[in-house]
Amino acid sequence: MAASAKVINNSNRLRYIRALERFHKGMISFLMNTEELTHKSFDKKIDNSLKLLNRTEEADLYKGELKDLQTLVKKMIAYKESEEDIDNIKEEILYASNQLDKSKNARRYKKDKHTNSKYEDWE
Repeated sequence: MAASAKVINNSNRLRYIRALERFHKGMISFLMNTEELTHKSFDKKIDNSLKLLNRTEEADLYKGELKDLQTLVKKMIAYKESEEDIDNIKEEILYASNQLDKSKNARRYKKDKHTNSKYEDWE
């Protein structure tokens, strides 16, 4: 019994999402932990990370957070050819990554204000 097209599309999309997340996590870790950051080392890291990302075919993403992740990864790749100062590149990428994490966490952790008033109309 062969897999349906829907199952294949879902597995390809999951593979692509995991590759994006791995690229993102690796680049952020590299930027945070490298003492002597240079354009040459940054370009080398992007080339190595792109090898994995290029093995998976690009899939359609529907969630806003995943689209933001995809644009951030494309932004990182675009900085490879940039002649901008490496410290500015690092600052912009880390800021964008932090904003992405904040948007993910804002949805997860909501403070229940007025929890008692929530149930008052049930009585």
